Amino acid sequence: MSGLPGILLVLDGWGHAAPGEANALTAAATPFLDELVATGASVLAEASGTAVGLLPGTVGNSEIGHIVIGAGRPVPYDSVLVEERITTGELAADDTLQAALARLTSTGRSLHLVGLCSDGMIHANVRHLRELLAVAARAGVPKVHVHAVTDGRDVADHTAAAYLGLVRSYIGEAGIGAVASVVGRGYALDKSGDLTLTGKAAGAISEGKGEPIDDPQDALELTSRGDEWVPPCVVTGPDGRPTGPIEDGDLVLFTNFRSDRIQQLADHLHRDLSGRGVEFLSLAQYDTEADITALVGRADAGGGLAARLAEHGIRSVRIAEAEKFEHVTYYLNGRDATRVPVEEHVRITGDTAPDHRKAPAMNIDRVTEEIRAAARRKDVGLVVANLANIDVVGHTGHFEATRRAAEHTDRAVEAICREAAATGRWVLLVGDHGNAEKMLTDGDGGAPRPYGGHTTNPVPAVLVPAPGRTATAPDGPAGLADIAPSVLTLLGVGPAPAMTGRALW
Repeated sequence: MSGLPGILLVLDGWGHAAPGEANALTAAATPFLDELVATGASVLAEASGTAVGLLPGTVGNSEIGHIVIGAGRPVPYDSVLVEERITTGELAADDTLQAALARLTSTGRSLHLVGLCSDGMIHANVRHLRELLAVAARAGVPKVHVHAVTDGRDVADHTAAAYLGLVRSYIGEAGIGAVASVVGRGYALDKSGDLTLTGKAAGAISEGKGEPIDDPQDALELTSRGDEWVPPCVVTGPDGRPTGPIEDGDLVLFTNFRSDRIQQLADHLHRDLSGRGVEFLSLAQYDTEADITALVGRADAGGGLAARLAEHGIRSVRIAEAEKFEHVTYYLNGRDATRVPVEEHVRITGDTAPDHRKAPAMNIDRVTEEIRAAARRKDVGLVVANLANIDVVGHTGHFEATRRAAEHTDRAVEAICREAAATGRWVLLVGDHGNAEKMLTDGDGGAPRPYGGHTTNPVPAVLVPAPGRTATAPDGPAGLADIAPSVLTLLGVGPAPAMTGRALW
């Protein structure tokens, strides 16, 4: 099968696991998807660990999933590159880092470490904080302030107390540092453009403006919405004053390795503080407006699907809700923001930021209609879209809402496939990582507790052939690196030279 237009449909968070009390996907009524997986040309594709360029056993995520889908090959992820530089000692010996720390030592100024404190391995790894504290201690930095961002999405909710305890142990081990502020990722890692949230987080970090607390753990008592929404809190001293606001001449080092969630905060702080002689570094490379020096570079992900489409003049339309828009554009294109003439972008936004537990449909109807409209256009060779519901709602840890999100997704996929059949297109569906198939994890004493994080489970990949064509299930193992070669083969142009994946159909 080759040479026909198609639709690449990413079902975000669509993982595979056996039915059970934790599996919101098998609990959902999804007759259309069930039939596709059972009777169509389907295969389970690896979407985590080394198959996509992560460390062995590391859960997949949307960013690396879309990068690898587009690149057609595993791409060493930023977390892997950071780990390699820590293991080899290159990070500790980095000239830029050592020069910055030496300046603090000579001037008596402070180091501020800002980042997500969990080991979800999606945006950050709290163990990297341990390395940076140790390096600062060896360099003789006089003061280190940790600005802890609590998680509740990449790891189970209500685990922030344990991670703050881990941070405290790292501080004790290094013999330097103290937690100066605590804020939930809903504020600090907003990527919706809500600068009010970002401003509140930045105010706690830079100015010491927030709820005063005596101990970092006290911050967790001030929220009823879980770890993600811990309000901006500031640790105060015996005199009632904040212990760690950013002062002129200090150094700010962002410890997240993933760019997209931290960059809004990083740009905000840079705009506010760079004129005061504050220096900025990031652990890995960020896509910020500000010029922030990275200690660890990133791997090349170019030469993939987007380049091949441009080379052959194949017009594509990229469609997604705001939460996943960058994934079907920037990340799928190998982390390249360049707009090419044969590529169109459709970003779906809502009027307000909803509570996804109460609105699991999100804007899927609008996304579906945009996909159908693009499919009807004869000048469009490929429609690329992301249905975000399963993942975004799954991150709430709310089983029932996630089940409903899956059912909304099923109906949308059916409508899209009917349109594809009417317009002579094939549809290739694939998950980018697991999520909603595991909504429980072991809590204290082994009792199950809600879980909204990602998994290491494989994801379904299914081809719905164009009318009059047939397809069978591929033989052998499969992974996300095989998706772009498959798409390009179906379009009739064949994989790009840089791709190591194989065409599954």
